[in-house]
Amino acid sequence: MARAPEDETDAAGAAPPASAGRTQDEVALELMRFITLQTGYGKAPQSSAGFSGKPGTRSPEEHAEALLELFQRCRKAVKQES
Repeated sequence: MARAPEDETDAAGAAPPASAGRTQDEVALELMRFITLQTGYGKAPQSSAGFSGKPGTRSPEEHAEALLELFQRCRKAVKQES
């Protein structure tokens, strides 16, 4: 049975390859999403007992700036691959 065009994932739940009509920005956004999910980048810091060498929480502006910087780095990486 043929898949419907609106079906964006295959049976394993994987996204279609980048060459399937996606722009470089879309690929960079997917890369950024993958990095943030794998590293826990967007999550609030976990509190722990004892001394932690990590600085305190970032302001929303600092967090947004860091995400924009990560997106720019992902765009550069995607452009280098093409």
